[in-house]
Amino acid sequence: MITQILAPTQLDRAAEILRAQRLVAFPTDTVYGLGTLAFDGSTVLKLYVAKERPPEKAIPILIADIADLDHVALDIPPIAYRLMETFWPGALTLVVPKQPQIPIEVSTTDSIAVRLPDLELARELLRRTGPLAVTSANRSTGPNPRTAQEVLDQLAGRIDAIVDGGQTPGGIPSTVVDCTQRTPAILREGAWADRVRDFLQHAL
Repeated sequence: MITQILAPTQLDRAAEILRAQRLVAFPTDTVYGLGTLAFDGSTVLKLYVAKERPPEKAIPILIADIADLDHVALDIPPIAYRLMETFWPGALTLVVPKQPQIPIEVSTTDSIAVRLPDLELARELLRRTGPLAVTSANRSTGPNPRTAQEVLDQLAGRIDAIVDGGQTPGGIPSTVVDCTQRTPAILREGAWADRVRDFLQHAL
């Protein structure tokens, strides 16, 4: 497989590749992500293969706009909405109850991790495709990539395309908060951990 390098002006081509059940890496506000269609379980399996990712690890979902949330989640707790109002779009991933149509290849549990990134290039691609199952565009033991070249260094020949949007503005993965518990818990420290922790202390 030859990995194509696409310009930011080629989002329609990137979306076409994704709709053909293939894998595309693209920049977000944190690191480069590797995505595929969120509702296609067989294609999501390709993410695990490309990354050599352990199959027990769930794949987060990225959405373009808050209106897309209902397509992937349901019975969202009030505290999750308060976190969204404060930190979305941005480097915060929320674990919430999932819609039943989310395939088990994305998550084997009753919950799903979802994020709205703060990078217009990523959101424009997501508007063309709908929600995507997205994980960092690296080998499972490799460093998180901030450039298209760093993705290529790890995944060349394993994925179909990379949208080269330059260096990502963040560089640190998102903070992950589990909102399915009675008391929300930070599962991964990530970029905004201190801000989120302070918010939760005052919100609960």
